[in-house]
Amino acid sequence: MIELEGLTKRYGEKVAVNHLTFTVHPGIVTGFLGPNGAGKSTTMRMMLGLDNPSAGNVRIDGKRYAQLKDPLKYIGALLDAKAMHGGRSAFNHLLCLAQSNGIPRARVHEVLDTVGLTQVAKKKAKGFSLGMGQRLGIAGALLGDPEILMFDEPVNGLDPEGIHWIRNLMKSLASQGRTVFVSSHLMSEMALTADHLVVIGQGRLLADTSMSDFIQQNSRSYVRLRSPQRERLLDVLHQEGVTAVEAGNGSLEVDGTPAEKLGELAARHQLVLHELSPQQASLEEAFMRLTAESVEYHAHADHEGPGAPPPPQRAEGWGDSWQQQKKGA
Repeated sequence: MIELEGLTKRYGEKVAVNHLTFTVHPGIVTGFLGPNGAGKSTTMRMMLGLDNPSAGNVRIDGKRYAQLKDPLKYIGALLDAKAMHGGRSAFNHLLCLAQSNGIPRARVHEVLDTVGLTQVAKKKAKGFSLGMGQRLGIAGALLGDPEILMFDEPVNGLDPEGIHWIRNLMKSLASQGRTVFVSSHLMSEMALTADHLVVIGQGRLLADTSMSDFIQQNSRSYVRLRSPQRERLLDVLHQEGVTAVEAGNGSLEVDGTPAEKLGELAARHQLVLHELSPQQASLEEAFMRLTAESVEYHAHADHEGPGAPPPPQRAEGWGDSWQQQKKGA
């Protein structure tokens, strides 16, 4: 279990993390979300003792990271897949980590096999692709067989097979009763992986709730109706005090009335329905709605001609690097 209490980090006048308090529980996959610049990486670095907090504290199973003897046996983490000596082979990179934490040599072979790198174990890490580097970083996180695992963008650079593998790996680790904490900008993948969400914006906690509750609380749900007897359907809905909004393709959208009740209403009046479907926003839509006021970086279409529509304000911060380079030019 990971416990954060009042965790704060300041860089001069800039507050990167602002009094964060939450708990990451075992037995589930907890997703860590936030726009670029929200303070996710800084928070994860403080969890691992890589950055010192300005205030507050972090407990790993009741202890500070610095108090852990052989920390890889308690918590394994992948924060930066490139954080390795490129001149070492994959095997020797893991062996150095193992020897520093009293982990048997045989365990290196086991984790290399787990992540699918046995055949390239003797190759130097500097020749690895991004996806292979990710797998090696995951192997390092698994090396001590820890009860707590942290992953920052674990699917970065992986092919579809690799993404499917890491998703199932995280779910399997959680099902074993381990604590799994994962940060990612891939909303579609997070929706398939995480059971619980912690969302931050501008260093502040915005949400700490289950995946289903997060989507329900931060999005609009409605029922879509489509019928060849559209005008009669509108009359019936009006008579029942149900408000319907006209949408595209001749369909109607109804808020606040369950699909079951609408179906029964149509049946009583012998109305033919070609569609009766409950609609729920995606995780991405709910995330963007919640964090709209917390997005620090926005792309702009200054180069486009007059009358061009404004670009969508992506909460993931697409184009941040280009914008920062442009400002620094």
